[in-house]
Amino acid sequence: MKWEENVRRVVPYTPGEQPRKAGIIKLNTNESPYAPAPGVAGAIAGLDAEKFRLYPAFPENTDLAAALAARYHIGTDQIFIGVGSDDVLSMAFLTFFHSDRPVLFPDITYSFYDVWADVYRIPYERKALDADFQICPADYCQPNGGVVFPNPNAPTGVLMPLDKVEEIIAANRDVVVIVDEAYIDFGGTSALPLIGKYDNLLVVQTFSKSRSMAGMRIGYAMGHPQLIRYLNDVKYSVNSYTMNTAALEIGAAAVRDEDYFTACCQKIMETRKRAEEELAGRGFVFPKSCANFIFASHKTIPAREIFERLKENDIYVRWWDKERINNYLRITVGTDEQMEVLYRALDTICG
Repeated sequence: MKWEENVRRVVPYTPGEQPRKAGIIKLNTNESPYAPAPGVAGAIAGLDAEKFRLYPAFPENTDLAAALAARYHIGTDQIFIGVGSDDVLSMAFLTFFHSDRPVLFPDITYSFYDVWADVYRIPYERKALDADFQICPADYCQPNGGVVFPNPNAPTGVLMPLDKVEEIIAANRDVVVIVDEAYIDFGGTSALPLIGKYDNLLVVQTFSKSRSMAGMRIGYAMGHPQLIRYLNDVKYSVNSYTMNTAALEIGAAAVRDEDYFTACCQKIMETRKRAEEELAGRGFVFPKSCANFIFASHKTIPAREIFERLKENDIYVRWWDKERINNYLRITVGTDEQMEVLYRALDTICG
């Protein structure tokens, strides 16, 4: 067809399966196994449907922005809110990576990065993780058009110490460095304290993992006010009303329940520790995880075989047919009860 000559062609991001079958054990998309904070249900019950006939407020002027600012001890002018961290990161790519030089990110990392780079026609280079799946800061000291990496990394779960993160930021003062902290609440140290020192640092977090609200789609970035202004300029040039009224109100309720948030993170970390012991006892090896998942490879049984046999038993984990990681499974940490079902299935598969 003639019109196809003008189509912007990219290879899209491939998300984990979202089966709707009842009774499955879903450990493939890093959702929290726990319900949102109790205040979320109250906020939902208290929603005023009359408000939905009006456009939502701009996120920076909402209770959600105020709650985040109070929680992180920064100004509301240092916060950018979007429809999940994917929306925030996409806007950041579009806003800050506007150079002839390549953007740098790891070769094993969140697989949306190269998709956004292709969509926005941004040149990029992947920097290889070492044999232990560690980022090498020296690889990010070359001239470039920007830097982005998750910490902890995905899908490996490996955490980079804060001094190494700062090493990368300090070596790239003339470009924006994005630290994607979707999993930071499961045992990592955030780079957030560095935003007062480095005006080129953008820290991105999400409600989808540690706040149990993947279905609500809320993400946010924190950085120097000028970075946030540039992000808003681009956002409001594309779509001014991306955040809906319900998400803005419900998100604020989630942020205010700090005790529940902390308790859920702690439960997931405790279950992760037990899971590491159980998996090791069944012949798996894995890097130390600081995320809500474990990136595991069996010593003798191919990952694809385990993936398919688990699926036959209605247990979903994540597997990629990609170089360097095609013999690994990413296993989300579920409840203790869900993990027990996984262990029993692995006993049958791994013998």
